[in-house]
Amino acid sequence: MFTPLPEEIENPRNSPRNPWFFAILLLIVLLLGLVVGSYLNKPQLLTDPFLQLPTANSVRVVWFTEFPGTRNTVAYGEKLDRIVTATTVKLSRTREDKDSRISDEMKQGIIDNQIFRNIWRHEAEVPKLIPGDRIPYSVTSQRKDGESVSSKIFTLSPTPLAGTPLKILLTSDHQLMPMTAANIQKVAATIDRVDAVFMAGDLINIADRASEWFDDNRGRAFFPSLQGRGFSEIDKNGIKTVYTGGELIQHAPLFPTIGNHEIMGRFSKVSKLDEQFNDPFPRAAAEKIYTQNASKLNPNNDSEVRETWIKNQSFNSDTYNEIFTLPGNKNYYAVTFGDVRLVTLYVTNIWRTPNLDPGARGRYRERDADFNNPEKWGYGQHIFEPIVKGSAQYNWLKEELNSPEFQQAKYKIVMFHHPPHSLGDNIVPAYTDPVQIVDRDEKGNIKMVRYEYPKAKDYMIRDVVPLLEKAGVQLVFYGHSHLWNRFESASGMHFLETSNVGNSYGAFAGKKRRFVPPAYREDYSAIGDPNGLNPVMPTAPLVGEDGLQLPYIDSNDITAFSIFDTGNGVVSSYYFDTRKPESDVVKFDEFKLKNS
Repeated sequence: MFTPLPEEIENPRNSPRNPWFFAILLLIVLLLGLVVGSYLNKPQLLTDPFLQLPTANSVRVVWFTEFPGTRNTVAYGEKLDRIVTATTVKLSRTREDKDSRISDEMKQGIIDNQIFRNIWRHEAEVPKLIPGDRIPYSVTSQRKDGESVSSKIFTLSPTPLAGTPLKILLTSDHQLMPMTAANIQKVAATIDRVDAVFMAGDLINIADRASEWFDDNRGRAFFPSLQGRGFSEIDKNGIKTVYTGGELIQHAPLFPTIGNHEIMGRFSKVSKLDEQFNDPFPRAAAEKIYTQNASKLNPNNDSEVRETWIKNQSFNSDTYNEIFTLPGNKNYYAVTFGDVRLVTLYVTNIWRTPNLDPGARGRYRERDADFNNPEKWGYGQHIFEPIVKGSAQYNWLKEELNSPEFQQAKYKIVMFHHPPHSLGDNIVPAYTDPVQIVDRDEKGNIKMVRYEYPKAKDYMIRDVVPLLEKAGVQLVFYGHSHLWNRFESASGMHFLETSNVGNSYGAFAGKKRRFVPPAYREDYSAIGDPNGLNPVMPTAPLVGEDGLQLPYIDSNDITAFSIFDTGNGVVSSYYFDTRKPESDVVKFDEFKLKNS
């Protein structure tokens, strides 16, 4: 027999058997559902705001939404009572395809392999700022229905005055790699405040795939990781840990570098995005085809039609250029930030497989099936923007190195993507224009289309690095090979590759050898730095399985990041073992830049 508890006798309305109890409970559940549903349906910002292009008295605030907004504003100041209106532009090439990590609902809308995404970029210049003063700001976007959405409150400031001690994150090659969010989260936990982010390229994998920038459902997209809004899970030895990244670029300006993953190849509205990414065509080859077919392609000889056709049939960096505000609207630029003069170069080429199989369109050969069809050739690892002596970029660099802004800077840093010195794979072959060799039989039939890369014509080693040495550059910072290693020249110029942010492709030292093509004319180094420098041993190196100290980190479990402290001129590098989520970061290397 059931005997009611004393409190149920005293308060029969609270009894779980009382019908009013269930009615009230149901009402609470319904109300909660309405609240949650309302929140989920509420318009959201696609990103938090981030900072770009600071000047002595201003800074740009940028954010993205999936609606244009009838009014997009930045409120700033101690009381958020100062308002500036943003300029809004729709991104022109952001798309998704069936390989995108997006919702099933969005995938259902994909026709002919891809779907365009409607994304708007908002940018406002916040003026009349005082160097050294950090003030609150927030952004708001309003929809046609009158509903608006605002960000949280963050802080901003203009370019710091010379002499201001700063901590600058040096990072590269995020590419939605599994360890990236963990890496950035540890940066935020280790450094009190990051004052700027210098990023040496390869921010994402496929530049036109919108979700890689904004909302990849693995929680690893570019902006969420750098804004503390990620949700990337790492499973190590059965221990699952979710990392959110770090709230960095809402407060610190981002200075990006273009890498090979920011370049898209021949444009198509139907082919998959990875196929387009892997299909860049040299501009000169596209121009040749255009000239042969100009009367059909452009009967009115319209210059805009010509340029659009050649771009769409070669390569472009449109999405990268639409997302970021770059000084001078070029993919190479120079800025002063506190005591630093940062020179950023467009140094990258298409990555091709080293595979020599008959079906490989690679760095060393064309596919057998394409021998008689040059429109399908890959043309080896062709360079996107010339930097050979006498080119427009080379001449711009010479002028910059002779400028008062550069020469008077306490710290002179040059950043680009492709490594001049590295133990990684991507430094081979030499950074030069591919030399095409067509082998034919006695009847004139093509037997092989292959490519050589003369080491003596490496543009970075032959033309650029001597310029930097002569100009007194203290640090050359780059990425591309997904590892950490550093070098120092005889003059004391440091070379730092700190791209083991996500996951590594290996360092070729000791017994580990790169694949290099046999029986080719050139000497392609299978081991070490092909350009002649020995790696510097870190101050507290990791130890390999053989018990020997390692001058590099090339791990898929251990991630590394570097911080430049302008107060003392020291670059410190840290690692974090993702197999031990409760562990602290370890400072494993430190070096000081020479005086300017």
